[in-house]
Amino acid sequence: MDSRNTLLFDSITKTEQRTPRQILDEVYNALEERGYNAIDQIVGYLLSGDPSYITSHNNARSIIRQIDRDDLAEELVRSYLDK
Repeated sequence: MDSRNTLLFDSITKTEQRTPRQILDEVYNALEERGYNAIDQIVGYLLSGDPSYITSHNNARSIIRQIDRDDLAEELVRSYLDK
């Protein structure tokens, strides 16, 4: 195949990979902006798995669903214990 006819997809912006910490920060900020008690809302989501605890403001609901709840809980414990 002639390279002049080949489409390159590398130039397309790839979905940004966020760390669990970045995800929690973004979601926390979105909840605070909307006037929610961000800690209570995030805990509700982690315990129940119900995404309605997270606002859709700034795409926070979609962002938090990019990572498994267990991974988020692990990040919280690791951060709390400084490990």
